[in-house]
Amino acid sequence: MDLSSQATALGLETGEYLELVELFMESTDADLARLESALSSQTPQGVAEAAHSIKGAAAGLGFENTQVLAKEIEMNARQNVLDGSREQAEAIKSDLVAISEAFKICRNVG
Repeated sequence: MDLSSQATALGLETGEYLELVELFMESTDADLARLESALSSQTPQGVAEAAHSIKGAAAGLGFENTQVLAKEIEMNARQNVLDGSREQAEAIKSDLVAISEAFKICRNVG
C-alpha cells in the first residue's frame, strides 16, 4: 500500500494525507471497539452506527476494502443480520494493521 500515491490521487500533499490517516487510525480503532461491543450485546443499531462511521472515514481516504467491509456490516445490521459481522470486523482490523504499517513506512521515508 503506497500512501504517498494515494495522497496524490486524492489531490493532497503527503504530509496532509498522513495527518488524516493518523486520525483515521485512531477513530477507526475506537469505532471498532464500539462495533465489537455492539456485536457482543447483539445490538444491530449500534453495529450499524459504528460500521457507518468506519465506512465514511475509509471512503474519504481511499481505503476501498475497509469501506466495502464496513458497508456490508452496516447494510446487514440495518436488516438485523449480524451473522458474519465479526469476521468482517476482523478483516477491517487486518486492514488497519496494513494501513498502520504503510503509515510508518511513508512517515519514515518522508
